[in-house]
Amino acid sequence: MTSVPNLKLRTDGDTIEIPQLGFGVWQVPEDQVVDAVTTALQTGYRSIDTAAAYGNEEGVGQALADSDVNRSDIFVTTKLWNTDQGREQTFAAFDTSMSKLGLDILDLYLIHWPVPKKDAYVETWRAMQELREQGRLKAIGVCNFRIEDLKRLRDETGEFPAINQIELHPYLQQAELRDFHEANGILTEAWSPLASGGDVLADEVIGRIAEKHGVTPAQAILRWQTQIGNVVIPKSVTPSRIEENFDIFGFELDGDDLREIAALDRGQRTGPDPAEFNMGA
Repeated sequence: MTSVPNLKLRTDGDTIEIPQLGFGVWQVPEDQVVDAVTTALQTGYRSIDTAAAYGNEEGVGQALADSDVNRSDIFVTTKLWNTDQGREQTFAAFDTSMSKLGLDILDLYLIHWPVPKKDAYVETWRAMQELREQGRLKAIGVCNFRIEDLKRLRDETGEFPAINQIELHPYLQQAELRDFHEANGILTEAWSPLASGGDVLADEVIGRIAEKHGVTPAQAILRWQTQIGNVVIPKSVTPSRIEENFDIFGFELDGDDLREIAALDRGQRTGPDPAEFNMGA
């Protein structure tokens, strides 16, 4: 297995690096997350992605505390839930997450959804900027933001997010949004990178490409994600799958492979549409 590349993550007046391949814990139950994160760290993952809404920050924190890997070598991301948007609510939610994670400084804090009906993400963003100025976190970003949401943040606060974590897989490639990210120094991070399994992993084109390179369909998709420049955070609780998802840098897709996967885009979401998702408003 080769080492995971790092990508530059813009922050206020400085640049830090985020591993291009991380370990996500969405839908990992609290009673399984310690073992899952421990296995991931032992495998070689050095980026862990959680969220307040996942209900497993304490387990992540326990795995970090128990690990032999130095804290300075692990990049930790968590997210602010919709009900906690707003200035004072953001400060309180951040304190709660940090207490559960057992951390003094967070690497990356994200707004989980824009929640259009609530219309509080600009105020929330300013609170996150304050937390960064206080030295309590290193970088700030968002999840599930559309181009108009990103522009509004820049117009009203003078700053684009460092990263936008969005649903992205072969059936939902979000090319226009990715192009906007690239033009404005925003990293693209893919959640649900395998489209929760199912149809994408069974796709004939993916299967043919995987067979050509002697890898699994999941490995072929994750390699595609990294080759088009995305940060990617696959999730699993199965040790063999955790290891398989990490082993993606020993081969390279060629131009034909990339063109074939690009042609699979059908705008098909597995999760909510950010324009309509108002849970917690």
